[in-house]
Amino acid sequence: MSRPFGLYVHIPFCRRRCDFCAFYLEVHHPAAAGRFLAALHTEIALHARQEAIQGRPLSSVYFGGGTPTALETSDLTGILDGIRNHFDLLPDCEVTIEAHPSTVTMNDLSTLLGAGFTRVSFGAESMEDTELARIGRSALAGETVTAVRHARRAGFTNVNLDLMYGLPGQSVASWLSTLEQCLDLTPSHLSCYALTIEPGTALASDVESGRCLPPDEGLQVAMEQAADATVHEAGYIRYEISNYAKPDRMCRHNLLYWTHGEYLGLGPSAQSFVDGSRFGKTADLNIYQRDLAAQRLPLSDHAVLSDPEKLRDSVIFGLRLLQGIPTASLSAHSGNYGHEHALKHLREERLIEEVDRYTRLTAKGRLYADHVAELLY
Repeated sequence: MSRPFGLYVHIPFCRRRCDFCAFYLEVHHPAAAGRFLAALHTEIALHARQEAIQGRPLSSVYFGGGTPTALETSDLTGILDGIRNHFDLLPDCEVTIEAHPSTVTMNDLSTLLGAGFTRVSFGAESMEDTELARIGRSALAGETVTAVRHARRAGFTNVNLDLMYGLPGQSVASWLSTLEQCLDLTPSHLSCYALTIEPGTALASDVESGRCLPPDEGLQVAMEQAADATVHEAGYIRYEISNYAKPDRMCRHNLLYWTHGEYLGLGPSAQSFVDGSRFGKTADLNIYQRDLAAQRLPLSDHAVLSDPEKLRDSVIFGLRLLQGIPTASLSAHSGNYGHEHALKHLREERLIEEVDRYTRLTAKGRLYADHVAELLY
């Protein structure tokens, strides 16, 4: 069988932008959505004819954004049908859709499941309404409860909840309350992300002007530790720095990123790694549509990676996994880039450790994963 790969579809629309969000998106308008959909179907067809992809099956499909469910449900099922018309999906292909809890009904979810979506990921962020309001999130905690219950009734057995900690005004106690309320919903997967202040966002402006305090690093460390203990006690496996899953419910698509797998990105700003090359699509909906109307892929950058660069990326991304990476791979990468001193420092500071010929981040190292990545890049 030809090598499987993953497919990511970036839906660049939301009803409104949350204050913390730095992803490329536009406020949804039906006419703009119609033009995007026409361009996306052209993009699917153009990629399907490429030699590096032709004839290869899909192991995962992931609809992200933005908010995919800002589109009509019929549009989403139409995209998946278009993908099926050009690519073979493996029998156990994982097909994920991200959803804002307030944008889907049980009928929507039933239709999505019937069309072939197998996994739904709800952006809960917090289960405290005051915390949601402070980050400009147009949602209520009760909507997450309703959405998960509707997903279950519709027949979804694989449900993820995205959460954020270190939010303005959030305490360890309120974070634990959010975790406990989410665990009561028995999701198959939880993603817990530390809030970061991204340049150019409304939240960054609030911090710069003094209207809002930046995240407290010490408090975020305490929250991360509380999450690890609480979620582990509930029977979830922590398999990546920010991700927890019930047995056999790890996100297959995201594992491609961390295990140096191949994936194709569709839609404006989407990134790809296929056949040894990394390339990205333009983060401009008008240019994206213009290029595809002319039967051109809207590429913004393209690089063919050397063997040392491939190894570097596999090391950097692989260290996010709790199992770590082969120590031999880390040593080879260190030799390629002259990182022997950095490696010695990381071991002395007990940020990394070796277990059974694998090197992984320690509990302390997971708290400073970005720093470790910078030293080893």
